[in-house]
Amino acid sequence: MKILVTGGAGFIGSHYVRTLLDGGYPGFEDAHVTVLDLLTYAGNRENLPAAHPRLTFVHGDILDRDLVTALAEGQDALVHFAAESHVDRSIRSGAAFVRTNVEGTQAVMEAALAAGTGRVVHISTDEVYGSIEEGVWDESSPLLPNSPYAASKAASDLVALAYFRTHGLPVSLTRCSNNYGPYQHPEKFIPLSVTRLLEGRPIPVYGDGGQVREWLHVDDHCRAVQRVLEAGRAGEVYNIGAGSAVTNLELAHRLAELCGAGPEMIRHVTDRKAHDRRYALDQGRIERELGHRPLTGFEAGLAQTVAWYRDNPQWWKPVVEDGERP
Repeated sequence: MKILVTGGAGFIGSHYVRTLLDGGYPGFEDAHVTVLDLLTYAGNRENLPAAHPRLTFVHGDILDRDLVTALAEGQDALVHFAAESHVDRSIRSGAAFVRTNVEGTQAVMEAALAAGTGRVVHISTDEVYGSIEEGVWDESSPLLPNSPYAASKAASDLVALAYFRTHGLPVSLTRCSNNYGPYQHPEKFIPLSVTRLLEGRPIPVYGDGGQVREWLHVDDHCRAVQRVLEAGRAGEVYNIGAGSAVTNLELAHRLAELCGAGPEMIRHVTDRKAHDRRYALDQGRIERELGHRPLTGFEAGLAQTVAWYRDNPQWWKPVVEDGERP
């Protein structure tokens, strides 16, 4: 089995690759993994083994069509994680998001089609649905993205599905809730808060902090991606939720407590433009069809994540010192 993973040096992609290399997915213990990653600020070669007999690392861009096509040749499967993913950055400048997420996805789908890749999984986000006041989104809910990031991901979803409908490319889509866990770049809310608190600095909370998010441990997300790769139906979308919804303010208080800090370290700041108020996913399809359920409880997973950042300052301090976070 040969698997090409785009964006495999990023937070989620690297967890998936490390689990593959560690034999964590039954039946894939001998899989050879080729990682393609541009190593932008959010990609880190140190997230992967320096050397492994079943790993080939390629430093390159998914927009390099010739490169992606060459790498796709002979691959049994392709998992497309590569994306620009930070909402705040997309608000400041959306051009890179359109290039990477839309044009890059088209290049990846074209390469998989040309190579005759047997299975393709395209990784997306619940943010494509927009904001929901009550209830939950299922996979048939309309796409109503609000940020340039979410709009670029919605467009990439449509591109991927078009390759199934037009060409019969065996691609499935996943849309996940907010991820957390080790190796996440400190621009995101949980690692941003934890690393700031460990430095004795206050943490920012947008507006009143009443925005509601579901939090999914990265390991549960990657297990779900693997199930979709193995048994998902081509042309279908699978929501991957966690069922652990909290407000941003509630989460900030939990993080402060885990870091040994008080509520005085929480600072309310001007709210983000077009800030989605609430996300909520119905993950009934992936449970019914593929038997996937999250295994990591939020309280335990959050405590483990805080402990990882506390124990690994050598990983995140260089990022902070380079100024690559808000």
